[in-house]
Amino acid sequence: MAKGEPLDFIAETFQVETCKGEKKPFAQLSTWELLNLKPYTVLDLTDRIYKEYGISSTFMSNIMNKYNIQSTGKAILEQKYGITKPMRYFLSKTRHYSWPKASAIVGIGSDNVVGVKADCAARLDLEDLEKHLEESLSEQRAVYAVVAIIGSTEEGSVDSLSGVLALRKRFQARGLSFLVHADAAWGGYFCSMLPPDYHPGDIVNMPTDVGAGEGYVPDSGLRVETQEDLFALRFADSITVDPHKAGYIPYPAGGLCYRDERMRFLVTWTSPVLSRGTLTSIGIYGVEGNGYGALLREVTFTCSRLSAEWAAMTTEKDSFICVPLNMLPSELKEGSTKQMVEEEKQRIREQILNKSNAQIVQEDAERPDDEKAMQLLRALGSDLNINGIAFNWRHTDGTLNDDMEEANYLMHRVVERLSVDQPEDDPTKIPIVLTSTVFSDELYGECKEKYAERLGLKPCTMDLMVVRNVVMSPFPTDRNSLSELAGTLKCVVAEEVKVCQERNKINGDYHNFLMQGIENVYLVHLPMFHVAKHRRQVILAVNLPAKAKEAYVSIKNANATESITFVTATKVKLDDITSQGGEFRGSITSRESGILLKDVIATVKQVVKDRSLISYHRENSYPSRCMPFYLYGTKTEANIDHILLRAPNIQLTAERVKLQIDKPLSTDQLASGVICCLDSVREAALQPFPGTADVRSNPGFFFSPGKNLPVTIYRDPRGPSEDGPGTVDVIGKSGDVLAKGTLMLGNGGLYIDSVALNKDPYKRVEKYVKWKEEFDMIGKSREEGARGCAAGPAACRGGDLRNGGELLDDAEEYWARGDGDPEGEDLEAGEEEAGDGRVRPGPGPGP
Repeated sequence: MAKGEPLDFIAETFQVETCKGEKKPFAQLSTWELLNLKPYTVLDLTDRIYKEYGISSTFMSNIMNKYNIQSTGKAILEQKYGITKPMRYFLSKTRHYSWPKASAIVGIGSDNVVGVKADCAARLDLEDLEKHLEESLSEQRAVYAVVAIIGSTEEGSVDSLSGVLALRKRFQARGLSFLVHADAAWGGYFCSMLPPDYHPGDIVNMPTDVGAGEGYVPDSGLRVETQEDLFALRFADSITVDPHKAGYIPYPAGGLCYRDERMRFLVTWTSPVLSRGTLTSIGIYGVEGNGYGALLREVTFTCSRLSAEWAAMTTEKDSFICVPLNMLPSELKEGSTKQMVEEEKQRIREQILNKSNAQIVQEDAERPDDEKAMQLLRALGSDLNINGIAFNWRHTDGTLNDDMEEANYLMHRVVERLSVDQPEDDPTKIPIVLTSTVFSDELYGECKEKYAERLGLKPCTMDLMVVRNVVMSPFPTDRNSLSELAGTLKCVVAEEVKVCQERNKINGDYHNFLMQGIENVYLVHLPMFHVAKHRRQVILAVNLPAKAKEAYVSIKNANATESITFVTATKVKLDDITSQGGEFRGSITSRESGILLKDVIATVKQVVKDRSLISYHRENSYPSRCMPFYLYGTKTEANIDHILLRAPNIQLTAERVKLQIDKPLSTDQLASGVICCLDSVREAALQPFPGTADVRSNPGFFFSPGKNLPVTIYRDPRGPSEDGPGTVDVIGKSGDVLAKGTLMLGNGGLYIDSVALNKDPYKRVEKYVKWKEEFDMIGKSREEGARGCAAGPAACRGGDLRNGGELLDDAEEYWARGDGDPEGEDLEAGEEEAGDGRVRPGPGPGP
């Protein structure tokens, strides 16, 4: 409509209504006003031009082809209209991965699909959405659409679509408009559960008729809020729904529905721009019929009864707790107390768990509406048919575990037993199939934080594992079958709790220390992430008896490249070892020669470092700009030990390193330890490290004899026994730099381990089964086909060939290096040698 353009003759008379309700000439609208026209205003444009001016569809099609985004591309249009701030989508952080993927494909950019916080029930947080919209309005940054998820695939949560639509009305009055899309891929079919004449505010009565015959399943409605949001789907601009989910279609199928059928022409190539009553009705693509409603009502009831089982599964006498993601009604009440919650759980046990479906309905007939068991059932579990639960275990003294990593460990073992994850698993022998997901800080934020708190876990940046069960069966819930399933699950969890308790015992054990130094002797503990009694990074300065030290120094000088270790003679606690002035006995050993000196007394003269490696004391990321080490010793003998900030990790230790630095370190600084950063090594880029054998065999590995490395040395403001996080926060602060220069690794005294440190001695051992052989044969056949087997059959075997052609995994590499005793000789029952001379506990009671 600009001067000289094909439609300039209607520029002065063609008017439209802005989203604020003001009528203006279309040609005089600002870019901001154009970007915020209401959806129906945009779709009406071509129809109105035809009706008001009689302009032909052929003429309009030629014009539109010149200006539409399919022809010009997004960048040209943005440049023409001076749009410098990328437009955005808003949707919950719990969204399906396809959203950022699709935005990347179409050129919007995944950064412009902005995640809105989720609330404690994993639903879209409307307050946070409103903040984002306020920001967009103040910055005049246009919004493509806001997406409401109607049934998240992980939690079955339904976003407040009615709330989103109300927000749009409010913002349109202020000049900001956007499309509203409902991602109902999972939950769309649940609309069939709404009564035909339902309207928001209607009371949906509980069932009162018991029905005839066995296997009676009462109709179960949805939460009132969920019903209102499903009803609001008719007001969304577009909806996606997947028949292959709650539609039970056994092949991939998806539908995209538009409130205004003309919208679909915006994404087609041959677009009829005028609608003169010739378009096919979109109604045939809708979801209709009472069959799905009846089926899904039974599914929903089954899901509610399972929710009741999970909610009331455990008491304080059990060895674990089961916590549903969705809070109980008593937990949501203002002033909720632990007693109120326990009383509600007891009510669930008495009125629901021990009753048949018919009994629940019959007994409800005598109860007031606010005391009906069916009313309570409706309030349990998720918005649809997915239940999220999490477990945490108790120590043998009854106290709850507070380590998120160890709670995750329990859930991982439970899911491993109750899922099909290997070809030899027999699904018919798994009574209930569970899947899992994770709640990260980035995506779940306060939702994860609150859930962890309810589980009794300390705040931690690691992901929280959540167990899921999806109810799809429409079959009856009578005859106590669900209670049997819940009982089976309870038994499995209780069995796995025993493993968790065993691996987290803080009792006496044999401990291994790497020995460093000649002038001053240091003991560097060899930790293990998966065993609580070894889950600490410890560096001790010790005194040895004169004769023992003389013998040790003699051995050390004669075997400069050999690692010398100190192994406690009896099972002791680390706390007993690390007490200042404490004494403990042990043997001085080497990997190559075994025991060198027996019954040696070590006296602790200084604790250089004693840090917990529990998950909530670790950092939230690996260092990205350097690799930090503790530097300690004397001015003539300095040693280093890699600071373990996250798991998995690698233990790297070196003694008698050579420093060339611009400022000398004081005796006190070296004695108490400082932080030495290898500036040319980016730890985050290297983690996780491969197996020890692969690391050692890599000629380019930075931690090798004679390597000269640039370093920056910082003071360590933290006490010797101060735990993380924040262990290396001093890095990058110029005011805390003590010196800069280089560090040269010696030709001996280097220790490298990435296996024993990370090895889980309680991990369930996989059976050696035929399918592994099949995979090896397939790999061999493909390689033979590619090479023509030119080098003979030995060269066609997959993987690395070691020890005469045997294919070894990391665990076998461990023994192949001669680092341990595969026969387990000279060990007490229930123990096994861990390699490099260290002894680790046996696998405990777990299967």
